Amino acid sequence: MSNASQNRFKALPADSNLPLYRQVQAAVRGQIESGQFKPNDSLPPERQLAEDLGVSRITVRKAIEGLINEGVLYSRQGSGTFVRARIEKNFAKISSFSEDMRARGRIPSSSWISRTRGLVSPSEALALGLSPGTPVLRFHRLRSADGQPMLVEYATIVADLLPSVDSVETSLYEALAQQGNRPIRALQRLRAQLLGEALAKLLKAKPSDAGLLVERIGFLADGRPVEFCQSYFRGDTYDFFAELSDL
Repeated sequence: MSNASQNRFKALPADSNLPLYRQVQAAVRGQIESGQFKPNDSLPPERQLAEDLGVSRITVRKAIEGLINEGVLYSRQGSGTFVRARIEKNFAKISSFSEDMRARGRIPSSSWISRTRGLVSPSEALALGLSPGTPVLRFHRLRSADGQPMLVEYATIVADLLPSVDSVETSLYEALAQQGNRPIRALQRLRAQLLGEALAKLLKAKPSDAGLLVERIGFLADGRPVEFCQSYFRGDTYDFFAELSDL
């Protein structure tokens, strides 16, 4: 964590036409974007920010509350205000959550909600192109990084591609790779969705907060379907991007 007593802010310019709280927000964003504050760094206390910027504590509080609502910052009761860490995810690359987190120096973990074996549902059969009655394995879990909830995942796998539901520990893709069944191609769809009460509770968000739903269907090299996965992300933790070309 950064030293919150360190003076990093200069007084606001006198010639700006923006409301003071908006100027405070711009100053905080500028320090974050310039790298002065890193993900999970703590901001100075309201009193110090008010003194540094030459505004009232009420103005600072309004600015901070706005940045928290936008997902730029987050607060911990009794600890202060911190810069929220966001994850950039390449939407055009197949990679697991565990691989993404480890590549960023973060520690992935999973909390199992359920692991079951059953018969394919009509919606799963449609997504995976399976016949009615086909056995599948279902994995429902909360995925976290450094102990922070990141997404809730519902994954359905064709049953004959894994020994059992217990063969998956942290990474589903690692378990599939051990059986020679890791997907090499996928179709993905992303859409905005408000978080319901159950999802919000798991993700430590508020009901009706912005969320992202990513649906993925993965395939083997021979075209056989592997997985149908629905992942619900907090809207303030992920940025999805893809490289585009006209070639």
